[in-house]
Amino acid sequence: MVWEDVRYFLALIRQGSLSAAARKLEVEHSTVARRVDALERALGLRLFDRLPRGWRLTPEGEQLVEQAARMEDEALAFARAAAGASPLGGTVRISVPPSLGTVFLMPQLAARHDIWRGIELEVMGETREANLSRREADIALRLGQPGDLSLAVRPLGEVGYGLYGHPDFARLPREQWRYIGLDDSLSQTPQYQWMERFAGGAAFSLRSNDVTAMIRAAGHGLGVTTLPHYCVDEVADLIELPVEGEPVPGRSLWLVVHPDVRRSPRVRLVADMLIAICEENRGLLEHSRRLAGD
Repeated sequence: MVWEDVRYFLALIRQGSLSAAARKLEVEHSTVARRVDALERALGLRLFDRLPRGWRLTPEGEQLVEQAARMEDEALAFARAAAGASPLGGTVRISVPPSLGTVFLMPQLAARHDIWRGIELEVMGETREANLSRREADIALRLGQPGDLSLAVRPLGEVGYGLYGHPDFARLPREQWRYIGLDDSLSQTPQYQWMERFAGGAAFSLRSNDVTAMIRAAGHGLGVTTLPHYCVDEVADLIELPVEGEPVPGRSLWLVVHPDVRRSPRVRLVADMLIAICEENRGLLEHSRRLAGD
Protein backbone atom coordinates (compact mmCIF):
# COMPACT_ATOMS: atom_id res chain seq x y z
CA MET A 1 0.00 0.00 0.00
CA VAL A 2 1.26 3.47 -0.97
CA TRP A 3 0.43 6.52 1.18
CA GLU A 4 -0.21 8.68 -1.88
CA ASP A 5 -3.04 6.35 -2.88
CA VAL A 6 -4.64 6.88 0.52
CA ARG A 7 -4.38 10.65 0.02
CA TYR A 8 -6.26 10.37 -3.27
CA PHE A 9 -8.87 8.18 -1.54
CA LEU A 10 -9.48 10.93 1.03
CA ALA A 11 -9.58 13.67 -1.59
CA LEU A 12 -12.25 11.82 -3.57
CA ILE A 13 -14.37 11.41 -0.45
CA ARG A 14 -14.04 15.06 0.59
CA GLN A 15 -14.54 16.61 -2.85
CA GLY A 16 -17.37 14.32 -3.87
CA SER A 17 -16.40 13.60 -7.48
CA LEU A 18 -13.42 12.65 -9.61
CA SER A 19 -13.31 16.02 -11.34
CA ALA A 20 -13.48 18.01 -8.08
CA ALA A 21 -10.78 15.84 -6.48
CA ALA A 22 -8.61 16.26 -9.57
CA ARG A 23 -8.92 20.05 -9.36
CA LYS A 24 -8.04 20.00 -5.66
CA LEU A 25 -5.00 17.79 -6.28
CA GLU A 26 -4.08 19.58 -9.54
CA VAL A 27 -4.02 16.37 -11.58
CA GLU A 28 -6.14 14.76 -14.29
CA HIS A 29 -9.30 12.96 -13.18
CA SER A 30 -7.90 9.77 -14.69
CA THR A 31 -5.01 9.98 -12.22
CA VAL A 32 -7.45 10.03 -9.29
CA ALA A 33 -9.24 6.98 -10.65
CA ARG A 34 -5.97 5.15 -11.24
CA ARG A 35 -4.71 5.87 -7.71
CA VAL A 36 -7.92 4.64 -6.10
CA ASP A 37 -7.86 1.53 -8.29
CA ALA A 38 -4.31 0.85 -7.08
CA LEU A 39 -5.36 1.22 -3.44
CA GLU A 40 -8.23 -1.21 -3.94
CA ARG A 41 -5.89 -3.77 -5.50
CA ALA A 42 -3.38 -3.39 -2.66
CA LEU A 43 -6.07 -3.85 -0.01
CA GLY A 44 -8.06 -6.49 -1.84
CA LEU A 45 -11.23 -4.46 -1.18
CA ARG A 46 -13.71 -2.54 -3.27
CA LEU A 47 -13.84 0.93 -1.75
CA PHE A 48 -16.22 2.64 -4.18
CA ASP A 49 -19.16 1.59 -6.32
CA ARG A 50 -18.76 3.15 -9.77
CA LEU A 51 -22.23 4.49 -10.51
CA PRO A 52 -23.44 6.50 -13.55
CA ARG A 53 -23.82 9.64 -11.40
CA GLY A 54 -20.56 9.28 -9.52
CA TRP A 55 -18.54 7.11 -7.16
CA ARG A 56 -20.15 6.06 -3.88
CA LEU A 57 -18.34 4.59 -0.88
CA THR A 58 -18.96 0.93 -0.17
CA PRO A 59 -19.49 -0.23 3.43
CA GLU A 60 -15.87 -1.46 3.40
CA GLY A 61 -14.71 1.97 2.25
CA GLU A 62 -16.72 3.72 4.96
CA GLN A 63 -15.01 1.61 7.63
CA LEU A 64 -11.58 2.86 6.50
CA VAL A 65 -12.25 6.62 6.31
CA GLU A 66 -11.38 7.37 9.95
CA GLN A 67 -8.15 5.37 9.83
CA ALA A 68 -7.17 7.02 6.54
CA ALA A 69 -7.68 10.45 8.11
CA ARG A 70 -5.44 9.46 11.01
CA MET A 71 -2.77 8.35 8.54
CA GLU A 72 -3.03 11.76 6.88
CA ASP A 73 -2.62 13.56 10.22
CA GLU A 74 0.51 11.53 10.96
CA ALA A 75 1.93 12.19 7.50
CA LEU A 76 1.37 15.92 7.92
CA ALA A 77 2.98 15.85 11.36
CA PHE A 78 5.97 14.05 9.85
CA ALA A 79 6.26 16.74 7.15
CA ARG A 80 6.07 19.53 9.73
CA ALA A 81 8.77 17.87 11.83
CA ALA A 82 10.98 17.53 8.75
CA ALA A 83 10.45 21.22 7.98
CA GLY A 84 11.45 22.08 11.53
CA ALA A 85 14.73 20.21 11.12
CA SER A 86 15.51 21.70 7.70
CA PRO A 87 18.58 23.87 6.91
CA LEU A 88 18.55 27.61 6.27
CA GLY A 89 18.09 27.37 2.50
CA GLY A 90 14.80 26.40 0.89
CA THR A 91 11.24 27.70 0.60
CA VAL A 92 9.13 29.59 3.13
CA ARG A 93 5.44 30.06 2.33
CA ILE A 94 3.67 33.12 3.80
CA SER A 95 -0.11 33.57 3.85
CA VAL A 96 -1.09 37.24 4.10
CA PRO A 97 -4.17 39.42 3.41
CA PRO A 98 -3.87 40.55 -0.24
CA SER A 99 -3.46 44.31 0.20
CA LEU A 100 -1.14 43.90 3.18
CA GLY A 101 1.10 41.68 1.08
CA THR A 102 1.02 43.78 -2.09
CA VAL A 103 1.10 47.33 -0.77
CA PHE A 104 2.87 47.06 2.57
CA LEU A 105 4.97 43.89 2.67
CA MET A 106 6.50 43.68 -0.82
CA PRO A 107 8.51 46.93 -0.65
CA GLN A 108 9.77 45.98 2.79
CA LEU A 109 10.86 42.50 1.66
CA ALA A 110 12.63 43.92 -1.38
CA ALA A 111 14.58 46.35 0.80
CA ARG A 112 15.75 43.46 2.99
CA HIS A 113 16.64 40.89 0.34
CA ASP A 114 20.15 40.45 1.71
CA ILE A 115 18.66 39.10 4.95
CA TRP A 116 16.76 36.26 3.27
CA ARG A 117 19.08 35.66 0.31
CA GLY A 118 19.14 31.92 -0.39
CA ILE A 119 15.52 31.47 0.71
CA GLU A 120 12.69 31.33 -1.81
CA LEU A 121 9.65 33.14 -0.47
CA GLU A 122 6.15 32.23 -1.60
CA VAL A 123 3.80 35.05 -0.65
CA MET A 124 0.13 34.08 -1.02
CA GLY A 125 -2.40 36.89 -0.85
CA GLU A 126 -5.65 35.39 0.42
CA THR A 127 -8.66 36.40 2.47
CA ARG A 128 -9.17 32.87 3.83
CA GLU A 129 -7.16 31.45 6.72
CA ALA A 130 -4.55 29.00 5.44
CA ASN A 131 -4.45 25.73 7.38
CA LEU A 132 -0.99 25.66 8.95
CA SER A 133 -1.48 22.15 10.31
CA ARG A 134 -1.82 20.93 6.73
CA ARG A 135 1.22 22.97 5.68
CA GLU A 136 -0.77 25.23 3.37
CA ALA A 137 1.63 27.90 4.67
CA ASP A 138 4.60 28.07 7.02
CA ILE A 139 3.78 31.53 8.39
CA ALA A 140 0.55 33.51 8.35
CA LEU A 141 -0.13 37.19 8.99
CA ARG A 142 -3.72 37.50 10.17
CA LEU A 143 -6.07 40.34 10.99
CA GLY A 144 -7.79 39.56 14.27
CA GLN A 145 -6.62 37.32 17.09
CA PRO A 146 -6.34 33.67 15.98
CA GLY A 147 -8.61 31.24 17.78
CA ASP A 148 -6.61 28.03 17.24
CA LEU A 149 -4.81 27.43 20.53
CA SER A 150 -2.52 24.80 18.98
CA LEU A 151 -0.66 27.47 16.96
CA ALA A 152 2.13 29.77 18.12
CA VAL A 153 1.03 33.40 17.79
CA ARG A 154 2.57 36.82 18.34
CA PRO A 155 0.83 40.23 18.22
CA LEU A 156 2.38 42.65 15.73
CA GLY A 157 0.39 45.77 16.55
CA GLU A 158 -2.69 47.44 15.11
CA VAL A 159 -3.73 48.19 11.55
CA GLY A 160 -5.57 51.50 11.48
CA TYR A 161 -8.43 52.32 9.10
CA GLY A 162 -10.04 55.55 8.01
CA LEU A 163 -12.77 56.91 5.77
CA TYR A 164 -11.24 57.94 2.45
CA GLY A 165 -12.48 59.63 -0.67
CA HIS A 166 -11.63 62.07 -3.46
CA PRO A 167 -11.03 65.64 -2.19
CA ASP A 168 -14.26 66.74 -3.90
CA PHE A 169 -16.26 64.91 -1.24
CA ALA A 170 -14.81 67.16 1.48
CA ARG A 171 -16.69 70.04 -0.17
CA LEU A 172 -20.01 68.21 -0.45
CA PRO A 173 -22.68 67.82 2.24
CA ARG A 174 -22.83 64.28 3.51
CA GLU A 175 -26.32 63.82 2.01
CA GLN A 176 -24.66 63.89 -1.44
CA TRP A 177 -21.96 61.35 -0.70
CA ARG A 178 -21.77 58.05 -2.56
CA TYR A 179 -20.36 54.91 -0.93
CA ILE A 180 -18.04 52.04 -1.79
CA GLY A 181 -18.28 49.00 0.44
CA LEU A 182 -16.92 45.52 1.01
CA ASP A 183 -18.89 42.66 -0.49
CA ASP A 184 -20.88 40.10 1.47
CA SER A 185 -17.96 37.66 1.67
CA LEU A 186 -16.44 40.09 4.21
CA SER A 187 -19.67 40.87 6.05
CA GLN A 188 -18.22 39.70 9.39
CA THR A 189 -15.39 42.25 9.36
CA PRO A 190 -15.62 45.35 11.57
CA GLN A 191 -15.09 47.63 8.56
CA TYR A 192 -18.07 46.18 6.66
CA GLN A 193 -20.34 46.58 9.67
CA TRP A 194 -19.12 50.10 10.47
CA MET A 195 -19.67 51.23 6.86
CA GLU A 196 -23.22 49.88 6.87
CA ARG A 197 -23.99 51.92 9.99
CA PHE A 198 -22.27 55.02 8.67
CA ALA A 199 -24.05 54.94 5.30
CA GLY A 200 -27.36 54.77 7.15
CA GLY A 201 -29.23 52.90 4.43
CA ALA A 202 -27.84 54.90 1.51
CA ALA A 203 -27.19 53.02 -1.73
CA PHE A 204 -23.66 51.84 -2.53
CA SER A 205 -22.09 52.62 -5.89
CA LEU A 206 -19.77 49.62 -5.67
CA ARG A 207 -18.95 46.64 -3.47
CA SER A 208 -15.76 44.60 -3.72
CA ASN A 209 -13.47 42.24 -1.82
CA ASP A 210 -10.47 43.76 -3.62
CA VAL A 211 -8.93 46.66 -1.70
CA THR A 212 -6.90 47.73 -4.76
CA ALA A 213 -10.12 48.04 -6.80
CA MET A 214 -11.70 50.07 -3.99
CA ILE A 215 -8.71 52.44 -3.91
CA ARG A 216 -8.92 52.99 -7.66
CA ALA A 217 -12.67 53.52 -7.54
CA ALA A 218 -12.42 55.99 -4.65
CA GLY A 219 -9.54 57.84 -6.33
CA HIS A 220 -11.71 58.35 -9.41
CA GLY A 221 -14.53 59.83 -7.34
CA LEU A 222 -16.91 56.87 -7.32
CA GLY A 223 -17.50 57.16 -3.59
CA VAL A 224 -16.05 57.19 -0.09
CA THR A 225 -14.91 54.01 1.61
CA THR A 226 -13.01 52.54 4.55
CA LEU A 227 -9.37 51.71 3.80
CA PRO A 228 -6.31 50.75 5.85
CA HIS A 229 -4.04 53.76 6.27
CA TYR A 230 -0.98 52.01 4.80
CA CYS A 231 -2.81 51.56 1.48
CA VAL A 232 -3.26 55.25 0.75
CA ASP A 233 -0.02 56.75 1.98
CA GLU A 234 1.16 57.42 -1.58
CA VAL A 235 -2.21 57.79 -3.38
CA ALA A 236 -2.46 61.40 -4.45
CA ASP A 237 -6.19 61.46 -5.25
CA LEU A 238 -7.41 60.35 -1.81
CA ILE A 239 -7.76 62.12 1.51
CA GLU A 240 -9.02 60.91 4.86
CA LEU A 241 -12.37 62.45 5.63
CA PRO A 242 -13.28 63.44 9.21
CA VAL A 243 -15.75 61.17 11.00
CA GLU A 244 -18.01 62.37 13.80
CA GLY A 245 -19.00 59.90 16.48
CA GLU A 246 -17.90 56.28 16.17
CA PRO A 247 -14.43 56.07 14.55
CA VAL A 248 -13.56 53.51 11.91
CA PRO A 249 -12.44 50.40 13.83
CA GLY A 250 -8.92 49.03 13.40
CA ARG A 251 -7.73 45.42 13.30
CA SER A 252 -5.08 43.69 15.38
CA LEU A 253 -2.30 42.07 13.33
CA TRP A 254 -0.86 38.70 14.36
CA LEU A 255 1.97 36.47 13.23
CA VAL A 256 1.00 32.79 13.31
CA VAL A 257 3.19 29.71 12.88
CA HIS A 258 2.80 26.03 13.71
CA PRO A 259 5.00 25.00 16.68
CA ASP A 260 6.52 22.10 14.71
CA VAL A 261 7.66 24.41 11.90
CA ARG A 262 8.97 27.38 13.89
CA ARG A 263 12.09 25.41 14.82
CA SER A 264 13.18 25.59 11.18
CA PRO A 265 16.08 28.08 10.84
CA ARG A 266 14.67 29.56 7.64
CA VAL A 267 11.14 29.90 9.04
CA ARG A 268 12.51 31.51 12.20
CA LEU A 269 14.62 33.94 10.13
CA VAL A 270 11.64 35.01 8.01
CA ALA A 271 9.37 35.28 11.06
CA ASP A 272 11.90 37.48 12.86
CA MET A 273 12.18 39.65 9.76
CA LEU A 274 8.39 40.09 9.57
CA ILE A 275 8.29 41.04 13.24
CA ALA A 276 11.03 43.64 12.68
CA ILE A 277 9.25 45.05 9.61
CA CYS A 278 6.04 45.59 11.57
CA GLU A 279 7.83 47.12 14.54
CA GLU A 280 9.81 49.53 12.35
CA ASN A 281 6.67 50.58 10.43
CA ARG A 282 4.23 50.75 13.32
CA GLY A 283 3.37 54.35 12.55
CA LEU A 284 2.52 53.60 8.91
CA LEU A 285 0.30 50.68 9.92
CA GLU A 286 -1.55 52.47 12.69
CA HIS A 287 -1.90 56.13 11.73
CA SER A 288 -2.92 58.34 8.85
CA ARG A 289 -0.83 61.27 7.64
CA ARG A 290 -3.36 62.43 5.03
CA LEU A 291 -6.21 64.16 6.92
CA ALA A 292 -8.54 66.46 4.97
CA GLY A 293 -7.57 70.09 5.35
CA ASP A 294 -3.89 69.33 6.17
